[in-house]
Amino acid sequence: MTRQANPWLGICASLLLLAWLLPAQAQVFSRGDPAPDFALKDSQGRTVTLASLRGRQVYLDFWASWCGPCRQTFPWMNTLQQRIGHDKLTVLAVNVDEDPAAAAEFLRQHPAGFTVLFDAGGRTAARYQLQGMPSSFLIGADGRLRWSHLGFRSGDGERLEAMLR
Repeated sequence: MTRQANPWLGICASLLLLAWLLPAQAQVFSRGDPAPDFALKDSQGRTVTLASLRGRQVYLDFWASWCGPCRQTFPWMNTLQQRIGHDKLTVLAVNVDEDPAAAAEFLRQHPAGFTVLFDAGGRTAARYQLQGMPSSFLIGADGRLRWSHLGFRSGDGERLEAMLR
């Protein structure tokens, strides 16, 4: 008895290959556009707004507990925050999990040396028109978008840090 190939398997493999080959750089907004403001709670229940950070450069990263590449971004963002310093860069990681327990477990496994915010309803993620996880945005001290980046692959950290500097 011979097995027939499933045509959906080939289609799925082609789509995965295409997604892998697409560039990781994603321009959701144009450079210089005002970054959408937000008001999100941190782990202590304090509200953080983008407007309150005006005058500071902000690295805004959206993540989820189920996101494989997000496991790589957390150690990198810890190092980034230490290397550049709190006085020159504010790293904010916005969690989009609907289940707070999933986010808490992720954070137990991958501690954050930067501010973690929670967007369980996804309103802020929608305003930033996320195309995938993780998605990051550099927001200048003037509140305008400098660049955006989709995903995180080996070597991205060095390129992103060079762009930050």
